Amino acid sequence: MFAILDTDHFSAVDRSSAAAQTFDKRAAEYRGDLFITVITVEEVMRGWLALLGSKKRHEDEIAVYSRMKRSAEMFGHWDILEWDADALACFENLRKRRLKMSTADMKIASIALAHDATLLTRNRDDFGKVPGLRMENWLD
Repeated sequence: MFAILDTDHFSAVDRSSAAAQTFDKRAAEYRGDLFITVITVEEVMRGWLALLGSKKRHEDEIAVYSRMKRSAEMFGHWDILEWDADALACFENLRKRRLKMSTADMKIASIALAHDATLLTRNRDDFGKVPGLRMENWLD
């Protein structure tokens, strides 16, 4: 039994938000393993790179690089699930259904399905479209 954090859950924990305290309490009580996916790593890094690209002055990059470094170090505290052939097979099945959701979300859902894992997410609007996907929200 294990659960996978969607990017929204990882980001809340990374930011040490108030929701992260709720997450930490649930995680301490959880008897299974917790993972993130390589897709979350991609999404977080793309976000930091886009933010860096929007800065006009090098001085404005200092805080962004600092926060980006913290996120990169945070990845080291998590086991990261790969994008593999089993996840790809689930992804292709979902694509055939023509679900209206982002490719990244569909990939995260596919990894969760391939591992028969529960996805921890606030994004029930998109992930709720995925047949058979178990979801919980540990941030509220």
